[in-house]
Amino acid sequence: MSIFPFPDPIINCNFENVYAPSDDTYLILDYFKNKIDNSYFDDIKINKIKNLLDLGTGTGIIAIFFQLIKKEIINFDPKIYASDISENAIKCVKSNMKANEIYEEINLLCSDLFNSFPDNLKNSFNIIIFNPPYLPSSRLIKKDQKKDIDYSWNGGEKGHEVLINFLEKANYFLNLQEKHYIYCITSSRTDIVETNRLITNLGYKNQIVKKTHLFFEDIYLNRLTYNRL
Repeated sequence: MSIFPFPDPIINCNFENVYAPSDDTYLILDYFKNKIDNSYFDDIKINKIKNLLDLGTGTGIIAIFFQLIKKEIINFDPKIYASDISENAIKCVKSNMKANEIYEEINLLCSDLFNSFPDNLKNSFNIIIFNPPYLPSSRLIKKDQKKDIDYSWNGGEKGHEVLINFLEKANYFLNLQEKHYIYCITSSRTDIVETNRLITNLGYKNQIVKKTHLFFEDIYLNRLTYNRL
């Protein structure tokens, strides 16, 4: 039986250079609001979710959303991790955790993708959620002039480089002995055919599970599994 209404976290974005929740964020949240109930997380049995990672957490809205659900569903009790490259983002998450009366329950990591993750987190996550920067940057910014806020939108020259760098290491942190999913955002502003080819070449099976149209682009929520064993 689904929980309605789902909890809406109290979120403030008062820290400089932290990505505020936007349409891509709510695309992710809206999907899970329709895919979680007392028995299942998407199509995985709810009690099988042991470790969940919100990578590139920004304000922490997604991690906090899941932590609030833990208070409502007795069989949903994963350890929740949230990471971001920005120290200000980690400060912002801590502030928003306090606003939602969450204190030590979310494990926070300041890391560029998986670069600062401890080895004991390898082979551990059932669920990884990543809302990557996905806009092409070749004509917008010079590499040596990159600012902190640029990490929230600058996906590389073609727009998919950050996502692909993430996927090159993500499989080492998935629990491949159990059913697992990676959820990530892509945009029609990049070459979707090339992006999907690169994803497949890395050993992932990809399914678009939700999308929305905004002005001159489509935003896609992808659900990936790793199949190269």
